[in-house]
Amino acid sequence: MIQFDFSGRHAVVTGAGGGMGEAIAGALLKAGARVTALDLKPKPESLAGHGDRLTYCEGDISDDAFVAAAIDATGAEVGGIDYLANVAGVLWFDRDRSALEIDLEVWDRVFAINLRAMVLTARHAVPWMRKTGRGGAMVHFSTVQWYRGDPNPQDAYQASKAGVCALSKSLAMQLAGEAIRSNAICPGMALTPLQARWDSEEARAAVAAYAPLGRIGTPQDMANATLFLLSDAAGYITGIELAVDGGLLMRM
Repeated sequence: MIQFDFSGRHAVVTGAGGGMGEAIAGALLKAGARVTALDLKPKPESLAGHGDRLTYCEGDISDDAFVAAAIDATGAEVGGIDYLANVAGVLWFDRDRSALEIDLEVWDRVFAINLRAMVLTARHAVPWMRKTGRGGAMVHFSTVQWYRGDPNPQDAYQASKAGVCALSKSLAMQLAGEAIRSNAICPGMALTPLQARWDSEEARAAVAAYAPLGRIGTPQDMANATLFLLSDAAGYITGIELAVDGGLLMRM
């Protein structure tokens, strides 16, 4: 198994209260990083026991004041930030639908959580990356869904996640000269709390069979890819979208 060493480095992770964000925060802590975790949900039990290497901030990541306070506090305490993992997002099957009929308040809220929050974390984290003098790296979570349409659309989700990839690429170009890298991860079918609809063995088996690799992705799969893109092993990679999808794009 590949081992990463993030000792002496400081990472900010959004969405750490569950699913992919929880797995990524946990993997970074296991690899020795100091982690500042942001989520509206309470701290999960899996992140306990790391002492002062974990700062867990509970609040709304689409609120500029909350994001600024959380990032600036630990950025000042540690003396900088090395990594940003923008993982938080929402997929509301019960409210998100075609742009032709969606409640625009729902549209705006999805964009606030899925895209505005990433703007806020980036604009507050980058100054602290600059202070370290060694550059930095960001990973922003999108989805393979943005590559295609859908007969059962969630247009706010899909459009906001397309915006994530555009934002990531723009940041990569803007910050490359400062050795600050920005990449996006596009998960395919992954078993997280967002996918509670796969609530039976039969449903999960059918989903797994559709992926060429024959299984549903896990939060750990996403954590593995994230740690690689943040690490020095990916030091010559910026401005890309990495599909972590078990080969699903080959069927799209």
